[in-house]
Amino acid sequence: MSAATQTQPQGLWHRHPWIAYLAVFLGVAGHASSEFVAKVISNETAIAGPEVSVWRFVLGGFGLVVLALLTPGQRDLSKPIKENGHRILPLALLGVTGAYLLFHWSLDYATVAQVATMVTTAPIFVGILNLLINKQPLSGAKIVSGLGALAGVALLVTDGVLARLAGDAASLLGVLLAMGCALLLSIYLILIKPYIAQYGAMRISAVTMFPGGIALWLLVGIAWGDWVNVFSLFHLSQLAVVAILVLALYNTTLTQFLWVGGLAAVPDITRGMYLFFLKPAVAALLALIFLGTVPTTWQVLAIVVITACVFLEASWDKLGPGAKRA
Repeated sequence: MSAATQTQPQGLWHRHPWIAYLAVFLGVAGHASSEFVAKVISNETAIAGPEVSVWRFVLGGFGLVVLALLTPGQRDLSKPIKENGHRILPLALLGVTGAYLLFHWSLDYATVAQVATMVTTAPIFVGILNLLINKQPLSGAKIVSGLGALAGVALLVTDGVLARLAGDAASLLGVLLAMGCALLLSIYLILIKPYIAQYGAMRISAVTMFPGGIALWLLVGIAWGDWVNVFSLFHLSQLAVVAILVLALYNTTLTQFLWVGGLAAVPDITRGMYLFFLKPAVAALLALIFLGTVPTTWQVLAIVVITACVFLEASWDKLGPGAKRA
């Protein structure tokens, strides 16, 4: 994009970084529940794997289109496509069609805990890509806290999961699919940021999520022979309908807007993405509240380590020189 390219008027989350970081955290909390909701859908219906992605992004993307059309200044959805569609639409295929196909497909092979853990490697990819693409330095604090948080995430899978993984080829495939999702998602988040600055978070979320969902529908239909009929939604059980609508409207429409828009607004996208390390901790809390699953000692230790590392990185600039040397 040229230097003369106009940007959207700055919103609250651009003028007040704490609002942007809060939006990112709320988005992370939404992502933390998506694995549970997807499992409810697969348990209640014959819908599973890539088909769940289709329901999620066709309906959730449509929800974003409706929100954009209701939002002043974001209604012209054709403008970004006319001006930069050759760049934006490939990112939709990468960050929506590709990433979330791998995400929901991985849940057919790996456990919720394994998938949640592997997807949480995304902040590491974002930091490295931000260094390579935008030349934003990856400070020592980010490297140390990132590795520490990743070690904390690893503690979550050492609680009996690694032993099963070592002898389970299907689980290994699921883990690799989830890691591929994290990589594609990270590339999307880095490359889409300037277009959000130019056109606005709501509009870019709509013109990437909905076309990405349509492409996903085509891909699943052609590759799997499963042509999803979203109009059959209300023929499903009541619990399945509620779960699909929650996954589409909450985990996608609202969550993606807050998460992607917040990450584009934060001053430091790597720091903002480090909040994603909290995803397994939030997932464990949700499991305790809604499923009555009490965390083990290892899981509690992991949550403490992850939270401490994220807090350390966020507060590093405010620490005095003596504390940093210590």
